[in-house]
Amino acid sequence: MSPVNSASAKTKTAAVLTISDSSYVGKRKDVSGPAVVRELEAAGFKVVHASVLPDEKDAIAARLIECSELTRLVITTGGTGIAARDVTPEATLGVIERRIMGMEEKMRQEGAKKTPFAALSRGVCGLRGKTLLLNLPGSPSAAVESLQAVLAILPHALELLDGNTEH
Repeated sequence: MSPVNSASAKTKTAAVLTISDSSYVGKRKDVSGPAVVRELEAAGFKVVHASVLPDEKDAIAARLIECSELTRLVITTGGTGIAARDVTPEATLGVIERRIMGMEEKMRQEGAKKTPFAALSRGVCGLRGKTLLLNLPGSPSAAVESLQAVLAILPHALELLDGNTEH
């Protein structure tokens, strides 16, 4: 991963991390990560990193930290449910400095309009420095729908983190 130089150039950059044991070992094709990348690019974000990781808390936390130094938005897809290996929220909580519960609530609220299983998503959102970290569900449709629920507010959030607080 190569660094992006200026803060303004980094404002609409993103990294997408797919968290999936089966995709990591090649048993299942990653569909969610590419779907999230397409959605971000359509919204004007430049995705500067995408990778697949196993459901391992330390590996997830390390990559979240690495990506938060590279880009302004780090999105994960997968590992947010209640199965024993779903540890993405714990990894994220371990590296963020402030939590943004309203975005988490918005995603679950929108998801609940389509399926009662949205209530089982434990995805979190928070800040590490000037980078926003956002957990999405692992299902391709749920990941895209959750992202769409908050996509319109992401540029404003990043502008606020840049210090542009006059509105």
